[in-house]
Parts: sequence; structure tokens; C-alpha cells
Amino acid sequence: MNLRTLRAFVEVVRQGSFSQAAEVVSLTQSTVSKAVKTLEDELGTPLFSRIGHRSELTAAGQIAYRRALVLLAERSDLIAEINELRGLKRGVLRIGLPPVGSGVLFAAMFALYRRRYPEIDIELIEHGSKKLQECLQAGEVDLAALLVPVEGEFEYQDVRVEPLMVVMPVDHPLAGRKQVNFTDLADHPFILFESGFALNRIILSACERKGVVPRVTARSAQIDFIVDLVSAGLGVAFLPRMLAHKHKHAGIALIPLDEPQTDWHIALAWRHQAHLPPAARAWLDLAKEMGNVPAGLPD
Repeated sequence: MNLRTLRAFVEVVRQGSFSQAAEVVSLTQSTVSKAVKTLEDELGTPLFSRIGHRSELTAAGQIAYRRALVLLAERSDLIAEINELRGLKRGVLRIGLPPVGSGVLFAAMFALYRRRYPEIDIELIEHGSKKLQECLQAGEVDLAALLVPVEGEFEYQDVRVEPLMVVMPVDHPLAGRKQVNFTDLADHPFILFESGFALNRIILSACERKGVVPRVTARSAQIDFIVDLVSAGLGVAFLPRMLAHKHKHAGIALIPLDEPQTDWHIALAWRHQAHLPPAARAWLDLAKEMGNVPAGLPD
């Protein structure tokens, strides 16, 4: 059993297909298939149940996937510690950020970080919260910006807490309210982010607590498009306050959402007891120093 074989197996699980996994690990599909078959032979049990064109993890496959993530993360920690011991002049900041809010929160930080540490290479990936947690667990990134509560064995440092605003057309019947809740919005269509975005979890969980079943008319991964759909009268959307004000224009109204446990609370997370390389520790120190309060936006 070798780590390259485990890496191929993990990507097959993540990507849901052998062909897509092959693209990620830069191998041929047949090589990935052979790697998984070799792993199954070594363990003496099938790892996938092949149903038609679909492959699902067996019980043994689930155990192997969980253990493979740990082994790959340990390899990453080993390399980081050895590099630090060697006193490399160049370091690497490996960080994962979500598509929502990262520009406002972290663009200025990246600029200052680059000025302070010009020899540090930055490896940035962007994914939704679920995929970022998987990347962090596997040691593919040292830090990831995640919404709190953070699921899994992670430690984290707070970055920003923002209330949610309801984004609605300026002529919406509730646009004159000082605040609204999900009972008020029960009969109005929602525009949400695509599945996999942690902000959806906050909204849908709060609706469930209130006994509201939302009618979702559209989903998108792009804030600009969501705001345009709202302006066109397709429904109401929800954004953290700082992002809502950044995208405000004459065609929409912003109303505070009056619901408990719906704050957008973002933090920088890392694996519990993981070795954090100097480049990652420097990023955490800079985040604490800057406080991540965007200029010109209301607190």
C-alpha cells in the first residue's frame, strides 16, 4: 500500500467517477482503476459496490476512505515539519476559501501578506464549505475559511460575524419594514445559493425551526446574479450584511432578518493538533491584526 494509491482512491470517492479522479491526480483512467484494484487486493475486500454506471462505497470502503484521509494528512504534516527543520528560505501558504465573501474579507490581507512575505508562495483553492472541509481533513490545505459551527475535529480562529439581510425588490410589499422574519416571508419565493454552500444550511435550518417550508425558485453560485434575480422580482435572497451593502443598488431593498442563530460567522480553521507551517501561522497572525473589518461598511 502506498500513498499514491490512497490518493487515487480518495479522489475516486470525492469525484464520484474514475475518469474525473484521473484528471485530478494527472493519471490515466486505467491507472486509477488499477490503483483501486490493487488496494482492494491488498485489503482483501471490495471497496466499491458497482451498480450499473455508479460506484458506491462498501462498509469496508468507508473505513478505508476515512483512514486514507488521515494517512494523507499525516504525510502533509511530515513534509511541512521536515521543510521547516531544513529552514527553507521559501515557504508555502496553502489556503482554501469559499466563493461567498472572500473578496471583501481577504483581498486586502493577501496584498499586505505579499508585501510582508514576498518569498512565500500562495496556493489558493476555492470551494464550497463541504469540499473545503474535506480538503482540510486530507491535509491538502493548511487553513480554510469555514462557517461556524465547524463540523469535524478542527480548531479555528474567528474572522467575522455578520447578521443576515433580506434582499428584496424595492417595490416588495415588505420593503418598508424595519425587520422581517421567516414567518413574514413564508409565502414569498426564495432565491438561494447552489447546494453545498453553508449559508443555505443556516437559512434552511432556521426555516425548519420556525415551521416554514420555503419555496425555492432559483439557485446560483454568483452573488451578482442572485441580486439581479431579486431586482427582476423573482424572489427574495439572503446575504451577510457587508456583502448586501456592497451589492446594493436602486432596484433592491435591504431589510434585517430578525431570526436567532442566523448570523454569518466565518472563521479560519485548521486540523486539530496539526502542524501549522510558519506561512500559515503568519496568515493567522495577520488576520488577527487586521480584524477583517472592511472599510466603508457599517459595523
